Amino acid sequence: MHAIPDTPELRKARGAFFTPPEVTRYICDWAIRSPDDQVYEPSCGEADFLMAAGQRLRALGARKVDETLLRGAELHEDSARGALRELDAHGMSAGIDVADFFDVDLAPHQFDVIAGNPPYVRYQAFQGAARLKAQKAALAAGVKLSGLSSSWAAFTIACGELVKPDGRLGFVLPAELLSTNYGGPVRSYLTRRFRSVKLIMFDERVFPGVLAEVVLLLAEGRGPAKHVEVSRARNLALLGDPPITYWRPSDPEGKWTPGLLPTDAAEAYAGLLKTAAFTELDGWGKASLGMVTGNNRYFCLTADEARILGLTENELVRISPPGSRHLRGLAFGERAWEDLAEDGRRVFLFRPKHDLEHEMSESAAAYIEAGRMRGVQKAYKCRVRTPWWEVPGIRRPDLFLTYMNHDTPRLVTNAANVAYLNSVHGITLKAAHRALGRDVLPVAALNSVTLLGAELVGRSYGGGILKVEPKEAELLPLPSVAVVSEAREKLWALGPHLAQLLRKGDLQSAVQEVDRVLLVEHLGLKRALVRQLREAREAMFQRRVSRASKPA
Repeated sequence: MHAIPDTPELRKARGAFFTPPEVTRYICDWAIRSPDDQVYEPSCGEADFLMAAGQRLRALGARKVDETLLRGAELHEDSARGALRELDAHGMSAGIDVADFFDVDLAPHQFDVIAGNPPYVRYQAFQGAARLKAQKAALAAGVKLSGLSSSWAAFTIACGELVKPDGRLGFVLPAELLSTNYGGPVRSYLTRRFRSVKLIMFDERVFPGVLAEVVLLLAEGRGPAKHVEVSRARNLALLGDPPITYWRPSDPEGKWTPGLLPTDAAEAYAGLLKTAAFTELDGWGKASLGMVTGNNRYFCLTADEARILGLTENELVRISPPGSRHLRGLAFGERAWEDLAEDGRRVFLFRPKHDLEHEMSESAAAYIEAGRMRGVQKAYKCRVRTPWWEVPGIRRPDLFLTYMNHDTPRLVTNAANVAYLNSVHGITLKAAHRALGRDVLPVAALNSVTLLGAELVGRSYGGGILKVEPKEAELLPLPSVAVVSEAREKLWALGPHLAQLLRKGDLQSAVQEVDRVLLVEHLGLKRALVRQLREAREAMFQRRVSRASKPA
């Protein structure tokens, strides 16, 4: 039988990524304490961790490093063979099962050490039998995983069950562990299962060719853990012994991102959220997704295209055009919409009405037929709706919320009263707060507490982008209705100056102005406290942006 050649694409498909030797050595040196420790690597690839484990065992005095000490599993046969060859070249051997880790029957055996870099396969590709086996393994440990879970989640739980009561687990995991909703059951499990849970984060990207942020998980002993220890290292060269922050999650499944803050800033932030001065966004209103057309090039039209096609007003809906670069001020008004229309932006949505009161024009019918000829109706979102050319979910929110951001999410008043696509979120304010929120909430939101909160409730993605989903957006801390109502005149007066600063791209100065008026003068917070919160947010921002650069 001829072996199937391995490729970067195939490795990526099964979630296999090269682990830098600095990481494998660090984890194995921490995890292995005795020359007799039995070590397991659940997805060993070409033995990155098994090799480091063997070297550590030798350094501790092991005379023979073989399958009695080293075991592993590897789904890809060529990688397993390569692992055995590499170990053999260094005078070592291991027992490696060429199989899916979840198919290997290891019970009731437990290991002194489990170390590795579990495969990272997102839920979209982690389907079928593989997902069912993983979910079953997690359920055996009493943990029910979401259907949105990536592969690493089940690996972490299943391996936690295979560690001896006084053993150690050392994993390289995506930083999704800290912030995703589906990671909640994993976070709860780790603090329940282990006596000590340590996380090491990196300020810079450290994995060649991998945009995703990673975290080192070091867990040991029989739990529960009293707190989570969080450390930050700038890069691999400075891994060493980074300083530790001790953080106690208030909710077992809650996000761990607040643990990245300095202790004083974390306590100050948490303290403010417990006061009546701040509320979550859902106290003001509800966030919702925008329209999904299925094909923006077809459904979103410029003013010239709509005119040339001969479409009537009844067949067009005015929209905020795709993207969010135009939503960087405090309000999106009629003049701004008209300027975008003149600029040739896609400011109309094709959506003809078809009822007894509205007869479809020949122009609209011709455009639908043209779309059908182009195969637009075959796109998934078009295929599952009837008729395929009627985009659902036409809403005109009170505010827009940008959710893919380099700097910070922006609240922008929808003064033009236009509909919106899924490139931004919409905020529908509660009726009692609508006038107040539309007038000054975008101003009030430009404060350091809210900006810091955005870093904590959102998720950091490759390239340094901060993403905020609707359910996360509703947790965004905002000044309360009472506070904004009391400070309304001051905030309104600040608006024109802030708009000027934002047009120049000077977000920092705008935030300092709002901090001065709202946090210091109105709420009476000490300047030193406000500066501490601002610096904490800046540190989180810089950390996120620095990972967009090349690995050191």
